[in-house]
Parts: sequence; structure tokens; C-alpha cells
Amino acid sequence: MNNTIINSYLISEFLKTFINIVLIFCCLGLIMNLFEEINFFKNYEVGILMPISLSLMVIPSILINLLPFILFLSSMVVFIKLKDNRDIIALKTFGFSNINFLILFSLASIFISIVILFVFNPLTSATVKYYEDIKGRYDLDKSHLASINSNGIWIREKDGNNINIIKSERLEGDQLINISIYKFNENYTLSLRIDASEARISENPWILQNGRKIDFEKENNIEEFLTFKFESTFNVEKLNSIYSNLDTVSFFNLITNMESLVNKGYNPTLLTEKKHFYLSLPFFLVLMVCLASMFTLNTNDRKQNTYYILLSIIVCVIIFYFKNFSTALGTTEKIPIILSVWSPVIILSLFCSVGVMQINDK
Repeated sequence: MNNTIINSYLISEFLKTFINIVLIFCCLGLIMNLFEEINFFKNYEVGILMPISLSLMVIPSILINLLPFILFLSSMVVFIKLKDNRDIIALKTFGFSNINFLILFSLASIFISIVILFVFNPLTSATVKYYEDIKGRYDLDKSHLASINSNGIWIREKDGNNINIIKSERLEGDQLINISIYKFNENYTLSLRIDASEARISENPWILQNGRKIDFEKENNIEEFLTFKFESTFNVEKLNSIYSNLDTVSFFNLITNMESLVNKGYNPTLLTEKKHFYLSLPFFLVLMVCLASMFTLNTNDRKQNTYYILLSIIVCVIIFYFKNFSTALGTTEKIPIILSVWSPVIILSLFCSVGVMQINDK
């Protein structure tokens, strides 16, 4: 039998199983997220289509974060299916070994990771950004009052009957750089403008430095100042929450515009963590395939499938929590951020190397 035909059959089975598992996770994610969206919009007359569409926007981003475990389950299912159909035994008569299955599915997982990172990830980042923009129009306490674009940082807030429009070039630490504040009265007439080189926003009131104030309701309306106190509902912690969802930043944007993102105010530690998460993804997926093969190819006894599935789920949960724990240590600077991302991959590689050598002998 032609090896090309066998390889095509195995890869097609792997990809079909992967797509089926992804669809199952999509349905589960839609159901779970839909309740959250319905609860959010319960006080708005938007109908059911708005919660459904928003849920569909955010699910792909969630799936990317869960991709290693989706691929692990996919690998488990396809290995068990091939074993139950006696396909593995039949193919071994044509010279296939357990390592051949492992290499073939590992290459397929690398292909999946490349497609995800360079094709789907830019799309999911755009949809998450659009999702947050739509939610922000209705959430009176969150992101609709502040946004980040190519022109800098923009904040809109109510001050009694007045409205403040605040523009800044960027955020550095707890300071807004090159800030302009426009105060409009209840008639939407500009009454006050404040320009300053920087504003410390670690707490309220803000401390503006080296600027001028223009009062349009007075004759001698221009006043220079060294420091000026300005009351605002925002502080650095609230403003930083805008940058907290890095799912709005694609992998391509991370590797090409890292410095620009930092200048805009994004946390460099979190950006580094996210970039290395994406870089480690192909390795993580290959290790998930190896781990699945260790649980399924060690024996041909179909009676043990249930046992291995339960054991693999437990191991999967342990890996998930260990990965999150390691990342938390990195973001809190207990260990280097790069080590926190790659340590689960390194430890899992050592564990899988022993298991792969064992299944190679069978």
C-alpha cells in the first residue's frame, strides 16, 4: 500500500477529529458565555441576537487559549478510534511503528499551530477588540469611557453637568504624557482647556505639571502653571485595565510592534508573557500529542480505554493549573517571565521523552 495514501488517511482522521472537538468546545463556550451576555444586557432592549453575536466573537479567542488541551483530547480520541478499529495493528503490518504515528500527528499539530498563529489569531484579535468596543457602549463604568488608538489615549467622563474629554499621547508608569483636557458645560460648549506636559494619575486628584489653563468664560483667560490639581474618576489602575486584555493584540503585532505597544502603555511584562505563550504553542501542541500517545499506545487492550481517558483528564487538569501557576509566578516577578512560560514545556518535554521511548519499544 502506498505510504502517501496511509499518511493522507491518518492525517484526515486526525484533522476531522480535531475539528469535531473544536465544534464541541464552541457549542459549550457559546452556551456558557451566552448566559453571561444575556445577564449583562438584561437591562437593555437589544434582543437575543446581540448576546449571541458577541458570544460568537469572543469564543475563538478562548479556544486559542485552550488549544493545547483541545489538541490533547483530539489526539486521545483519534488514537483510541484507530486502536478500536484495529487500524493500528493493521498499519503496523505495513511497517508503521508507534513513532510513525507520533511523528505524523506531531507534524499535523505544528501545521495547525502555524495556521492558528498567522491566519486565525489576527482575526480573533480584531473580533475581540470589536467585542470590547460594542460592550463598552453599554457598560457605563468601563471601557466606553476610555479608548486607545493610533492618536493616543482618549478618556470621556462626566463631572456633574459637565463633560471632560481628555487626550494624552501615551501612558508611562503612573503618568500621562502630553495631556490635554477639554471641559464642556451642559450646553456642550467648550468652557475650559488645560494643557500639560505630564499628569501623575496614581491617585485623585491628578497632579498636572508644566502647562497652561485657558478659561473661555473669562476675559484674561490664559494662565500658566507649574502644578495643577484636576479631579477625575480615573486613576492609573483603572486606566491600566484597558490594557489588561492582550487577546486584542495579535501574535504578528507582538513580534513586529512590541516597542510601539510598550510606548502606548501596555505592560512589557505581560506583552513578553503573551509573546512567548504564542512562541511556545507549537511545542506545547506536539507535547500534547506525545502525552496522548503515551496513554493510548502503551497497550492494545480496549478495556483500559476508560481508565486511560480518566487518567489523562486528571493529568490535563494538573498541567493546566501548573501552567497557570508558573505564569502567575512570572507576572508577579517571582521568577523570570520567560522561564515561567517555558518551564511547563521543558518539564513536560522531559516527562514525554521517557514515555515516547517506552511506546517505541511496543
